[in-house]
Amino acid sequence: MDYQQKLAEKLTILNERGTGVLIRMNYIKKTCADPKLRPTVLTEKAMESAIKYINKKFPNIDFRGNIQNLTSIQRQKADVLTATASYYDSFLDVIEFRVIFFAFNFDFTKNYLDLIITYTSVIITLSRIDDKKALIGMFNCAHEMSNGCSDPSYPRLGQMMMEYEHPWKKLTEEFGPHTKSVTSALLSLRMVYPRRNLPAEQWRSSQLLSLLSAPANMLDPASCDTMACEYLSTEVMERWIIIGFLLCHSSLNTNQASQELWKMGLRSGLFLTLIRDEVLNIHKVSEDLFDSIKGYSKRVADIKECREHVLTNIGAMHRERRHFLRGAIKELFKVLDDEPGLLGPKALYVIMALSFSRDEVLWLVRHSENMPKIKMPEDYIDNQMAELLFYMEKLRALMRRYIHVVQRYHVQYLAQFDALVLNDTIQNMYVCPEEESVLMSSFVSALSALSAYTSVNKAPLPIKDYPDLAKVMNLIQFHSRMVDNVEELLQETSEVSIFCFYPRVFEKMFTQSSEEMTMKRYLMSFPSVCSHFSNCGHPLCPEEVTQSFFPLLPKHCAETISAARHRKQKKPLPKKGEIQKEKPGTESLRKDRTVLTNVDKMHLTLTELCSSYSLTSDFIVCDHIVVPTEFLLSHLETRLSEYAKIIVRMANYNQTTQQIARPSDLLAGVRTYVAGLHSLASYINVDVTRLVKSVLLQQTQPLDSRGGQTITTLYTNWYLESLLRQASNSLIVHCPTMHCFVNQTTDNEPSFRAEEFSDVAELQALAELIGPYGMKFLSENLLWHITSQVTELKKLVIENMDVLVQMRSNFDKPEEMVNLKKRLTGGENVLKRMTIIGVILSFRAMAQDCLNDTLNKHCPFVMGPIKNLKDLNSYEAEIKVTLSVYELASAAGLTCNIDPALVAALINNTSIDEEYKLSNLLLVYVAVSLPILALDNNSSYSREHGGHNNNIHCLSTAINQLAAAMFTVQKKNIEHELKDFLLMASSTLLQLGQNIEKVEVKNRESIYLLLHMIVEQSSFLSQDMLESCFPYVLLRNAYREVYRTCIFTLG
Repeated sequence: MDYQQKLAEKLTILNERGTGVLIRMNYIKKTCADPKLRPTVLTEKAMESAIKYINKKFPNIDFRGNIQNLTSIQRQKADVLTATASYYDSFLDVIEFRVIFFAFNFDFTKNYLDLIITYTSVIITLSRIDDKKALIGMFNCAHEMSNGCSDPSYPRLGQMMMEYEHPWKKLTEEFGPHTKSVTSALLSLRMVYPRRNLPAEQWRSSQLLSLLSAPANMLDPASCDTMACEYLSTEVMERWIIIGFLLCHSSLNTNQASQELWKMGLRSGLFLTLIRDEVLNIHKVSEDLFDSIKGYSKRVADIKECREHVLTNIGAMHRERRHFLRGAIKELFKVLDDEPGLLGPKALYVIMALSFSRDEVLWLVRHSENMPKIKMPEDYIDNQMAELLFYMEKLRALMRRYIHVVQRYHVQYLAQFDALVLNDTIQNMYVCPEEESVLMSSFVSALSALSAYTSVNKAPLPIKDYPDLAKVMNLIQFHSRMVDNVEELLQETSEVSIFCFYPRVFEKMFTQSSEEMTMKRYLMSFPSVCSHFSNCGHPLCPEEVTQSFFPLLPKHCAETISAARHRKQKKPLPKKGEIQKEKPGTESLRKDRTVLTNVDKMHLTLTELCSSYSLTSDFIVCDHIVVPTEFLLSHLETRLSEYAKIIVRMANYNQTTQQIARPSDLLAGVRTYVAGLHSLASYINVDVTRLVKSVLLQQTQPLDSRGGQTITTLYTNWYLESLLRQASNSLIVHCPTMHCFVNQTTDNEPSFRAEEFSDVAELQALAELIGPYGMKFLSENLLWHITSQVTELKKLVIENMDVLVQMRSNFDKPEEMVNLKKRLTGGENVLKRMTIIGVILSFRAMAQDCLNDTLNKHCPFVMGPIKNLKDLNSYEAEIKVTLSVYELASAAGLTCNIDPALVAALINNTSIDEEYKLSNLLLVYVAVSLPILALDNNSSYSREHGGHNNNIHCLSTAINQLAAAMFTVQKKNIEHELKDFLLMASSTLLQLGQNIEKVEVKNRESIYLLLHMIVEQSSFLSQDMLESCFPYVLLRNAYREVYRTCIFTLG
């Protein structure tokens, strides 16, 4: 034999080439079958007649005589040539692969059988491409029209397509001469395959994969005579057996061993994988083939018997195997994780465990997608698949983490044991020809070449005559792979990239596992196996990666799995007599600790789901690094963005009925939700605080990041449109004693209780929810309404300017004032608008106080310096500096002598002198109109509320803050202007006591108190100033009068 044949290298290259051609054929089949990916030349209506003609006449197409049928191709010959060229070249690859395949006669078992199966799969997949004739014919037609001659390869290609119209018949003819070698290779499995195909009961009784069954031997290296066969995939062996005996079926009638092995393969399942999701229905194909061959009636009967056995027993057998493997690999992982040094001697156990588990996963996947109609379909459903995948990933990660341990152990093993055994074996051989001795000298590097070389017929050193050498070769080959090719071995034995082509099965398994409480901690295994998908591609078919045959790539898998898990289902309406949902509070009742409440179940669910993140810190999927915790964070951000909508929904705002949840109730709900999120930190290292802050911070703005309304907008609108609007109409009264608003007693039932939305607790809750930014937005909206009222007031002042000027000059002349008052119009309107301004400012002051309380609680060390800065600032200093300090203090909720926000709102572009005149006359207008309030029955002072029943006590707030802001804008002396107002108001009210107009005055004493309130709340007026212009005895008598009916009980 010539060593230069390089048999092993050729086998390896052929297998790789054949796999690429097979993937290419599968890609073409999928492309032509998918309406979205189908070539446009096959879908155009103008091409229908040409395609029909080509399919009918193929391969003998008359390109010149029937040009009318091919007119559409003639018109678009360049486009047709371009569109079909890649498909035509792919079909030529099949011819080349076929020619190379039949140029050799092999007897090298594994690679030889793999090559046979790959070739057969290529031909079967090719036969399933419905449009192959059209694509080939259209290309050749366009080629001839463009170049004047047919493609040189077209006759061979056309002949091959016709020969393989019935592929199995042609294949059996081609493999007839190879029956002896193929059968010999298949019969080498008669010891291996039955041992690998045992039921779970025998695995359990022999304590397969258990390191604890023999503790004394735990450090002994795991080895056997057929190392590679121990982890050889059963699916691969079943493909060899079923397809091999279909191609070389004559031995089934002549060789009892062949027949038994074939029957065992038929009893393994219903389907075999050709490539991707292309499967072979083994019983149907076998029966159809043998029905057409004379003398195979007994074999047909055997096929039917085996099929019945499969339908009856195989599902339960594989279910039990998966059940056993879940426990076995879990125990194996726990032991090895605790003692990673055992990975050296027990590496074979890990590889076997992964291979056995992978076989069961692949079997279930291909049978779940093509589930037969049987009485027990639950055998083909596994809601615990997550656990099996989880521990497979754990074992893979363990091998990678301690690969240095495995390599160091096997390097020492090769040097100190294998080399010595090999030397002894060679010494005991009677003859070792020169070429074999050359290979022996570099045994490890040329191991596969030596195996192939010594396996061929008529080799000078036949391997079958030296079984000890074969055993040593197997042993050293495995040990060498554990040094150099650990990653390759892991891919070979544990890759489950088949899920990439069964997305429905993948989603279904995920959903089923997620519904099991005990499986939730293993759910991370599903996204983790996506890292296997990058191993699917092949250089001969790069288009497959870029198009739609990878539906679970990283950018899609998360959404797909998440959508499958969280798909909303419409719940049916409860039937009559059906038990209704439990009322709130029942979750806290517990009669027995063993009985799980809903809270217990939800907490357990959260714990289990969080535990799944312990699988891995990151994994790679198609050049993307996926970090599970970061993935969780991104989805939490998305969920919390949706949660922002949940917060809005929790507010229960109804624009039609103007109903909304109390701020304290909403705050309690938000805190409960956030507390649930924070519990994640007990299980996973995620920064929930940052997530919550980012979302809740959006709620302090008018609109969130998606342009939706926030609770800041909702509560601002509600307080303005509901509470303050009713307060403007005196249906709701500001109550200084209780620091809130309360409803007036009326015949109609109020839509809400004002104190439940405006007391200190509620406004503090509002400040907690919307924060300083939200309170600023609320303040800006309140000030907009104030400026609107000020504009209307200025219009009234302009209408009565002449009268007001005279009143300002003659306010101390009662007779003239009476005549001027008769000419004055709109006094009630002015007081009404000023009262509205006062109500708004009173509410704003309450909100600011609550904001201050909240900030003092959260950041006292920040609030202290701000308060000191405000207190040390003098009004006599530069006004810009003062306003800047006040702006800072106001943002922190502190009360200032001058409201900087109100100052900013009142600034306009008109003349300062003109504005000052209007402001001055506005105060005159208010002062001379005060007596009108005494005529109103609702102007009575309420001892309980500490104010007047029509909110006129808010005039004191309006006058003080509005005057301070207006005269600051106009750069006037606030104290001087307010003194003039106090003097004029006192004079007007004293005239009310003289009752010159002879009208009935009902609430004179209550109005007198208004003067005292103005002075008391002002930072620029004092009691001495009031007493100089208004007798204190009148105030004392007024207080006595309003409190006269009050009975005090002293103990």
